[in-house]
Formats: sequence, C-alpha cells, structure tokens
Amino acid sequence: MLQLRDLGLRRGGRRLIDAADLRVHPGQKVGVVGANGCGKSSLFALLRGELTPDQGTVSIPADWQIAHVAQQTPGGERAAIEFVIDGDRELRDVQAALARAEQADEGLRQAELHGQLETIGGYDAYSRAARLLHGLGFAVGDEQRPIDSYSGGWRMRLALAQALMCRSDLLLLDEPTNHLDLDAVIWLEGWLRDYQGTLLLISHDRDFLDAVVGHICHLERGVLRLYAGGYSAFERQRAEQLAQQQAAFERQQREIAHVRGFIDRFRAKATKARQAQSRLKALERLELIAPAHVDSPFRFAFAPPESQPHPLLRLEEVSAGYDAVPILRGLNLSLTPGDRVALLGPNGAGKSTLIKLLAGRLAPLSGRCEPAQGLRIGYFAQHQMDQLRPHDSPLTHLMRLDPARPEQALRDFLGGFDFGGDRAVEPVAPFSGGEKARLALALIIYQRPNLLLLDEPTNHLDLEMRHALSEALQAFEGAMVLVSHDRHLLRITCDTLLLVHAGGVTPFAGSLDEYPAWLASQAGAPTDDTAKGPADRAAPAAGSRKDQRRREAEMRARLQPLRRRLRDVEARVEALTESQQALEQALADPSVYAEAAKARLLALLADKQRVDAELAQAEAQWLDDGEALERLQAALQGDACACD
Repeated sequence: MLQLRDLGLRRGGRRLIDAADLRVHPGQKVGVVGANGCGKSSLFALLRGELTPDQGTVSIPADWQIAHVAQQTPGGERAAIEFVIDGDRELRDVQAALARAEQADEGLRQAELHGQLETIGGYDAYSRAARLLHGLGFAVGDEQRPIDSYSGGWRMRLALAQALMCRSDLLLLDEPTNHLDLDAVIWLEGWLRDYQGTLLLISHDRDFLDAVVGHICHLERGVLRLYAGGYSAFERQRAEQLAQQQAAFERQQREIAHVRGFIDRFRAKATKARQAQSRLKALERLELIAPAHVDSPFRFAFAPPESQPHPLLRLEEVSAGYDAVPILRGLNLSLTPGDRVALLGPNGAGKSTLIKLLAGRLAPLSGRCEPAQGLRIGYFAQHQMDQLRPHDSPLTHLMRLDPARPEQALRDFLGGFDFGGDRAVEPVAPFSGGEKARLALALIIYQRPNLLLLDEPTNHLDLEMRHALSEALQAFEGAMVLVSHDRHLLRITCDTLLLVHAGGVTPFAGSLDEYPAWLASQAGAPTDDTAKGPADRAAPAAGSRKDQRRREAEMRARLQPLRRRLRDVEARVEALTESQQALEQALADPSVYAEAAKARLLALLADKQRVDAELAQAEAQWLDDGEALERLQAALQGDACACD
C-alpha cells in the first residue's frame, strides 16, 4: 500500500504538510481536495520522487509502476499515436530488445520476446492507443498527425492519453479535466471507474469526483485527513465537523470571557489574588480551539444591467462557419432577459462557433443576426486569459475600464475576487491559471453585461471560486449562454438545454443526466452528413418569420408570470431562512433559559414555530412552481418543435 508516516513538507519557509499519516490501499480511488496553493501538487511531486520530505517517510511498494501526466507540454514531429504508446514503457523496452535481437539474428531470443509482447498485450497497443485518443476527442485519422500540429490544449490531451496508456499500479492525475469538454470528461469518468490500479486524483469538479472516487483526502493548513465517500459525502461530513468546531469555539470563548472577568475583578484584592493567579495560569494552559474557517475569500455579484431590451438578440435563418464553409445552418434563436441556456453536443459540433457568432466575433455566412439597441455582451472565451496584459496589475486592468472611479472602490471590487492588498497592484504575468481566470471574469462582471456568453469559464478555478461563480450566475438578471464540462455548474444555473449537433441547434429532449446515454447512442452513428439533404442537416424555417416571432412572443408571455412568481417565492424563502437563523442564534444563548427570561423564551419558541411552518410552506411552493415552470417550458418547446 501507499503509506505516509509523520510526513512533513515545506517549500521555502512555508509549511505545506505537517506530521501527516495516510494509508491508501491497492485499488482505492482517492480524490485530493483543498484550496489552491495548499500543497496538493507538491504532494504529488513528493510521491513521484521529485521532492524529499522534511520529516517522516513515504512508503510505496518497489514494484509499483507510477503514471502521471507530464508537466511539460509535448512537442516534436512524431505521430501523436506513437507519443501515446510511449506511455507503455514496458512495451517500448520489449520492442527495443526485439529490434536488437532481430539485428543480431538471435532466433531463440526473438521467440521469447514475442511471447512477452503477447503477454503484455503489445499486439493490441495501437488499437488501445487509438481508443484513448478517440475517447479524449481526437477525430479518426488525427492519430497520425505530428504533435506540433496541435494547439496547447490538445497537446495536454495527448499527455493525458500517454499517462492512461501506462499499465500502472498508481495513477496520479492533477486536474485532468481542465482541457477537456463535456463528452471527453464523461468518457474519462468511465475509464477511471474501470481502472484497476490505485488512483489519486486532484480535481475541482464535484460531479467528476462523485462519479470516480470512493474516498476524499482533504488538505487544509498542513493537515491531511481521509474521508469515506465521494465529494458530496465529504461536504456533509466536513460541514458537521465545522459546526461542532464552531460550537466548541463559542463555548470556549464564553468560558474564557468568564475567567478573564473574574481575574480582572479580583486580581487586586488580597483575599482573591491567589485564586485569580490560579485561574490565569489555567487560562494560559488552555488549548485554544480555532474558529471554523468556512468563509470563502470570494464575494461578488453581478450589478443589475443598465437596460434589458426584449429580445436581446435574435438569429433568423443564420448559417455560420469558417472560410465560407458552414458548420451551423438555418439557425433560429431568440434570447431574452432571464434565459439560462446550456449548450450540449459532441466535440467539434459547433458549440464554440455558436458562442462566437452570438458574441459578434464571427460574422454569419447568411441570414440575419439582430442585436438589440442597448445590448451589452460579457464574453468569456476558452483563451480569454491570453487577452490580459502580463505587465499590468489587476488594478491597472480595471482602471482602464473605468478611469473616473475612485481607486478604493476598484480595490474593493477586486477584493471580492481575492485580489486584496498588494496582490491588486502586482503584475499579472506570474499569476497562476486560476488567478488569471478570476481576473478575466472580474473584468467581464464589472462591465454590467445583459447577455453573458461563457465558454468553459471554470477551467483552472478551484471549488470555492466555482461555488461563488455559480451563486452569482443564479442571481444574474440578464440572459446567459453557457458551455462547460462542469455538470454541477450547468445543473444549478441553466434551465434550457440546447443540443448542437449535425449542423443544427435544437432543444435537448432529456435531462443533463441523460446526456451521457445520448452520447453513447451516437458513438456508432455516422458523423459525415454530406449525404444528407438540406432538410436533414438543418431544421427548415418555421413558417414565415412573422409566425416565428409571434410564437416566441406567446411563449414569453406564458412563461413570464410563472418566472415572476418563482422569483417572489425565492425571495420569501431567503427572508424566512434569515429569520430562522436569527431565531436559532437567539435560542442558542444560555441566558434565554433563565427563569427571569421565560416570557422571552416562549415568544422566541412561538416565533420559531411560525417561521418554520412558513418556510416549509414557501419551500414547497418554490418546488411546485419550479416544476411547473419546467413542465411549461418543455411543453412550449415541444409545440415549437412540432410547428417546425
């Protein structure tokens, strides 16, 4: 097994891991979580032998084969599939030995080596490597392309495929989903579930962790702790621990305040001085309980847009593509304030193309694209971080957007994205990928868009920032179109699923949880649509444009009252929840249970009973209204499809 005993690790003067003990048994799959910079990647470097512990020991069986994704981006003129096969080091060693035996004309040695090749599956290596490449999104035929012909993101996929090619006993994966889209994430999920070795996985994708791992190793303030279950189970256990810790902290603070009060009152009195000194020494010996540090460093929200035109943007019979070759055809789409749209579809189907079209970065090949007067777009592209100026600070970037705003107001805004103090004035160049992504999002949010177009916004973001972003998106008043491999973000922020497939954009009939099954059903389907007629490749126009606009207006009119009622109920649930928490805090005060405070206690209990009942009723109403809205949306989309 993998075992850490009394492990200590420092980088420079900073303690990353302190006196850690951990056991991981063969075949266990463990997710490693913790805030950015807490030492997760350093722990992996320690396991790979690239770092040495400052104290304690790391024990890994000597015969274990360890696989990991190389830190350096691969390059060269070699074929992609040959690079992937290099991951099976034993296979390459046997092949090299076989070449030497053939050159020396050693027949018996050749026979032995051919037997070894068959034993380790060497004759299936090309097929195995091709399946890995296809699962990670590479098209048929791409496996023979040279590595240098791929972009940086696709080269990272090649590095991941090489790590998976290794027949390893221990697999170390550090954020493997960062450069993947949703269909590749779903494929990798299944591959890792079937993996027979021991897996340590660093990830900020909660759905991915829940699907793959059976344990969570949490690293916080130098302490490693192992929890049973996936990420959702870890969250529940962690919340209970923090609640207990906070309660113990508050009790101890009350005890400390009481003792200090005694000391302050009686220290000067001769008759009580001995007792005061005794209690002072006891106070000094008291082991202090830390408060529960559960607050996220990120606090931000979208300011209400300055205007909300209806509709914000309309596409009519639009075709879009590159070099006069259409990828999407016959698009009819209208976006209005409050729309929450998630784009699904296989890799290469045109999701990013549609986002660029909506953002105005790609001109339509035909048809009409009608933006409203007052439309303000916030566009986050997959490579948005490349637009940052490396020598400028976060504050300089923001001052460029709003030079008249007081500096302190800009600093306060940046503080919500954890760019406080000196961090706000430091150059962007040495920032991590997560910090650059945070800054790019901050610049978009500051501009008060009424239409958000987000293409993989969570790459490099940790769980705390993803949570803050999801909360901000839920409260966003404008329209949003989102492409993401983070299913948790899609699930809690979007209520409309559009499928980009076979040159068209249509409502997805199932739920997000049914999308993997749809992908599996398409795996054997032909991808070439050149033999299809125009009616197969794209939906025809739904009657006249006038009829299309009339149906859209009717749909909005029927949905708007229910959406308004749902918002009102959500506001009531929030207000009642705050009242419930305030009453619970009041009832936690020991003084309220004194005989003299009996009347106040009875009043608090009555208020608590009333608020609990009203909250339960409001939550039930919120669930009913949400389901009614989903049913009505599905029915209206079905009617629209039938008309089309």
